[in-house]
Amino acid sequence: MAESIPLTPGFKGIAADWSSDQRAFKNVPWGKAMMWIFLLSDTFIFSCFLVSYMTVRMSTTVPWPNPSEVFALTIFGNHIPLILIAIMTFILISSSGTMAMAVKFGYERNKNVTFWLLIVTAVFGASFVGMQAFEWTKLIVEEGVRPWSNPMGAPQFGAAFFMITGFHGTHVSIGVIFLVIVAIKVRKGHLDRETPGFMTGRKNRYEIVETMGLYWHFVDLVWVFIFAVFYLW
Repeated sequence: MAESIPLTPGFKGIAADWSSDQRAFKNVPWGKAMMWIFLLSDTFIFSCFLVSYMTVRMSTTVPWPNPSEVFALTIFGNHIPLILIAIMTFILISSSGTMAMAVKFGYERNKNVTFWLLIVTAVFGASFVGMQAFEWTKLIVEEGVRPWSNPMGAPQFGAAFFMITGFHGTHVSIGVIFLVIVAIKVRKGHLDRETPGFMTGRKNRYEIVETMGLYWHFVDLVWVFIFAVFYLW
């Protein structure tokens, strides 16, 4: 076995280690490494959004609308608070389970099961986006909420709601598109043959499924924070 090259002590050694790609990213596909870097940058953006929301809500002098009332639905004559949001949350968390199973069966090279699990995950994501579109329509058409005004209280409510949920919904929509693309590639055997093209990866390796899984789990995790901070506070 070849001897390891001694590292320079201190910060110079750390910089040399990471920049040379000898230890930090050894045997890690670049697509996976770049996805982690992208998710880290996205974490900063969502954190800024949520911190800004909390700052605005605590500093405003106008009463803030009660989310339990704003996002309630009347079903069979019963006024049920946050019922739609609860269903959306359940669907998105369930999609994390199907995505994790897709990664497992992908590395086992079970092409058929991986394909259907990716499709089910995409359907869950599309259902989430559809419910979010219904939620937006209800607030805009029935309640008259706008990004610059809000008849139910603090005008910042509309700006915070559309910015945070819209940015997250965009991530989910993009994820659904890429899930379908990966599912088609799995179905056609592009990952087995290393067919040249977009999002293929190395032959007989299903790393792109795991990379998509990282993105999808991140989107689900962000929604948990949005649900806790925006809807339950």
